[in-house]
Amino acid sequence: MINLTYEYRAYPTANQSLKMEECLETCRRVYNYALAERRDWIQSRKCLVNACSIQREFIYPMDAEKPTYYSQKRNLTAARKDNLFLQNVHSQVLQDVMGRLEKAFNALWNSGFGFPRFKKRFRSFNFPQLGKNPIGDNQIKLPVFGWVKTVMHRPIPEGFEAKQARVVKRASGWYIQLVIQSDVKIPAPPIGGYAIGIDVGLTDFVATSEGELIARPRFFVDAQHRLKVLNRAVARKQKGSMNQQKDRQRVARFHERIANRRKDFHRKLAHHLCDQADMIFAEELNLKGLAKGMLGKHCLDAGWGQFLDTLKWVCFKCGVHFQKVAAHGTSQECPSCGVTVRKDLSVRRHECPECGYTTNRDVASGQVIRNRGLIAVGQTVQSCGATPSREAMKQESLKAI
Repeated sequence: MINLTYEYRAYPTANQSLKMEECLETCRRVYNYALAERRDWIQSRKCLVNACSIQREFIYPMDAEKPTYYSQKRNLTAARKDNLFLQNVHSQVLQDVMGRLEKAFNALWNSGFGFPRFKKRFRSFNFPQLGKNPIGDNQIKLPVFGWVKTVMHRPIPEGFEAKQARVVKRASGWYIQLVIQSDVKIPAPPIGGYAIGIDVGLTDFVATSEGELIARPRFFVDAQHRLKVLNRAVARKQKGSMNQQKDRQRVARFHERIANRRKDFHRKLAHHLCDQADMIFAEELNLKGLAKGMLGKHCLDAGWGQFLDTLKWVCFKCGVHFQKVAAHGTSQECPSCGVTVRKDLSVRRHECPECGYTTNRDVASGQVIRNRGLIAVGQTVQSCGATPSREAMKQESLKAI
């Protein structure tokens, strides 16, 4: 079974757009109310009875039920009978909000994330189920809203069925993300064939083990001057005025344009790399630590995490094996003889005093990553320097057959 997500631009009517706005606000209120219930119960159990601050914590009875995912869903069902604003939203949409809150607490307990925060705004809501035949001619049928005009620029593949729909509001307008499902079983990409290693960085966005250097586009850094002008226009407008809201929309649309350009670059680069090899190996980076460092702004502008996630998905679609390897010492190791060659960040050339191998520092790091990946999958390590191309390896395999 495979799930895919297709995103389409939606053009709802004025009445539908107003209902979507109300749905987002209701979901936000339900999320914050459920979070406040859990937070107050936790705070009432954390402090001593003789030292409890009556200004900050509610005093719950000892036999009070702990708010959980299932108890809050039951309470939400009962509250819908008495609250009109809850009745205007589909019941499954509100139940999905409880699921989002439960995921936030699971991330707190299991993944080391912080305590969930109250939402100032909601940007999306989800329909876990759709009716029969929800896809029409450039329109999608959603519960409560009916048929919504949509630009179906991408047809649904044969054998797939629409299961869920998420309505997303962005600065540029409304979007619908369709989750389509098929019973087709796709095997994992085979291990073998031509391999390359990639090293991501700030001087060059990607350096491959084949010596290819791809420059890093500075999407946010180059746009800072324009953002400064737009933000200055917002600050000079009267607070709360319509002109200020228009300028805020300009800033939001410009930020969205930067994100779209970065995403487009990552996808095109991922396809470019997948066309070159049968196996791709990358580093297992500490992205959170890099984002908090001195060059955090540039690391976030590069978007290494998004690129590696995109590359993993593109490799799966193209039948290319993708795997991450340990990143420790990749820039200090010689890919030819394995000797440790110490060098700081200012040294951009790798020169091994033992074997005399010389190349670009990032290219050498990519070759080390490739060698580590080949060892991890039990393949023979490729020699550095003049390595056979992917086509040459295919010709040799055909001759052996």
